[in-house]
Amino acid sequence: GDDDDDDDDDDDEDATTNHNDLDRDDDDDRDRDRDRDRGDVVERHHETAYDKKVVDHYENPRNVGSFDKSDLNVGTGVVGAPACGDVMKLQIKVDDEGNIVDSCFKTFGCGSAIASSSVATEWIKGTHVDEAVTIKNQDIAKHLNLPPVKLHCSMLAEDAIRSAVADIKAKRAAVAATAT
Repeated sequence: GDDDDDDDDDDDEDATTNHNDLDRDDDDDRDRDRDRDRGDVVERHHETAYDKKVVDHYENPRNVGSFDKSDLNVGTGVVGAPACGDVMKLQIKVDDEGNIVDSCFKTFGCGSAIASSSVATEWIKGTHVDEAVTIKNQDIAKHLNLPPVKLHCSMLAEDAIRSAVADIKAKRAAVAATAT
């Protein structure tokens, strides 16, 4: 009993309960069963379903928040996709020359919708409103490597940008009409 070689039964038990090397061929089946029981397999599949850029924007979304929609320098776009239930609110703060000085969003939806919103707010900051509306959903989708089934998320972001720009232009047109 004092030799380590005499403890074969203990080594097998340790391999099952304290196993740290998930890459050993002889333990692959056991690891798969243990992982399934712990839910790790689901996590691995989840991680591979989204590109790392989507995961980054989902876990660390940029520009989350909202502005006062009654502010005359704020344009608000609220769009939704009835098919999946995603709703996206994107807002822009615009200076007197029409440059977007700030942007923010709130999105109720999947990781791809949140990531698309986050990217959109980053891309439009510092642009003129007329340039912002040239951003296409394909550009966002390509940047995030969205699969075809998630393209509607990037379409929502494009629609939200256009809607926010239309809102600020309508507000300014109304102000200009009352000023004359």
